[in-house]
Amino acid sequence: MKEFLSDLDDRLNWLPPWFVGFVLIVGAIIVGLVAHRLLFNMLTRLVSSWDLFWRSLISRTERPARFAIVVAALSFAVSVAPLTDVQSSLLRHFLLIAFIALIAWMTKSAVHIWMIVYLRRFKLDAEDNLLARKHVTQSKIMQRIADLLIVILAIAAALMTFEPVRQYGVSLLASAGVAGIVLGLALQPVLKNLFAGIQLAITQPIRIDDALLVEGEWGNVEEITSTYVVVKLWDWRRMILPLSYFIEKPFQNWTRESSSLIGTVMIYLDYSVPVSALRREVEAIAAASALWDRRVVNVAVTDFRETVLEIRILVSASSAGRTFDLRCEMREKLIDFVQREYPKALPQLRMDLRDLPGNEGHASPA
Repeated sequence: MKEFLSDLDDRLNWLPPWFVGFVLIVGAIIVGLVAHRLLFNMLTRLVSSWDLFWRSLISRTERPARFAIVVAALSFAVSVAPLTDVQSSLLRHFLLIAFIALIAWMTKSAVHIWMIVYLRRFKLDAEDNLLARKHVTQSKIMQRIADLLIVILAIAAALMTFEPVRQYGVSLLASAGVAGIVLGLALQPVLKNLFAGIQLAITQPIRIDDALLVEGEWGNVEEITSTYVVVKLWDWRRMILPLSYFIEKPFQNWTRESSSLIGTVMIYLDYSVPVSALRREVEAIAAASALWDRRVVNVAVTDFRETVLEIRILVSASSAGRTFDLRCEMREKLIDFVQREYPKALPQLRMDLRDLPGNEGHASPA
């Protein structure tokens, strides 16, 4: 190799050194890109008939591998190119920063691949997906926190390679000194949400696909990022809330312990309604419904009003969406039953005609 390089030097003596260096660097980049393309074409054909995981793995690592091969080729080119001390120093510094970025990129890719492998055993589309939602939520929050920390550490390491700003890199890395305090105050909202994300991942007051009643709106948790939560509302609108909201403010989680829910239907009827007949009809409606999970059905008179009875009906279903649909079905069929069988039991207003002017002493109608 030394003889080859010496012979090459003799042949190219008539060319300016900067031009030779430029040609070697550009050539190294082209060779690296071609080598990467050939390697990944071969690997893609090799895993084309394998499991989806391996195809995804090759696809996911393609860009970091291209960057690594180009950096390696540039390193070789810089070591053999006829560069001045200043040019060599600048390029080596650039390669050091590129190496730090490569390590960060590879670490992020490794975290992502680990999460995919870990979550392959859990299915969110299962009937009872409580365990899956728990693990998916924890993994995604921790992945985003890990990604953020990797970026911060990479920026700090890159800053520390510059002598004039090394102290800022140390401050960012160690969070110490006046610069660290000022930076901490400036980033207070970000850090607040970062720690809220860690707390959410550990305690899990919400999970992916949980049914929530928040700010007077009902919806499902669609996405949890490192700074905010996306709630998909029932009418497909999206409500965006900071992570800290779910630590500091009250909200309702309808699927905290289980996806099953008990739905409530309130109906107000005249005192003449036979409650036992109403109870039998409610049980029959629930039994005939494909939405009922065969666990809870109950009818109770919960209050006496001036003109009506307050009757509460409880029915259960396996998920929040099915519970809502079952409540609607119960209302429709129950009011149809009352209208058909006991029309006089619908709420009525009674008036005593003896209270009207000029009708004193007359008997009121039966």
